[in-house]
Amino acid sequence: SMRELLRLHLEGAGYEVTVAADAIEAGYLVLKSPPDLILTDVDMPFMDGFEFIAAMRADPSVPRVPVIFLTSFEEGDVRGKELGAVGYLTKPVRAEKLLGLVAQHVPGGTIPIG
Repeated sequence: SMRELLRLHLEGAGYEVTVAADAIEAGYLVLKSPPDLILTDVDMPFMDGFEFIAAMRADPSVPRVPVIFLTSFEEGDVRGKELGAVGYLTKPVRAEKLLGLVAQHVPGGTIPIG
């Protein structure tokens, strides 16, 4: 799956990665232990990545965590930026582009992938 491929690339680069199956699980993980970066797909079950990040941004108890959106839809770039995204990658994601963007925002931390 895409999540596992991303996890392998990121762990191979030395990052600690937590993978969530959907936005509900990712939200729980973020509330439990805020990460250094959120890497989220726009197309997820239950709520899309934009709704997930909007919910996280609306909760004052959640620290403002940098977000990178993944999608196969290029038109979402504007919406992602409105939510404060630090990056936006279209699928298929090239490993070097992913790692370069992540390195700009997380020198070495935890990244949940949803």
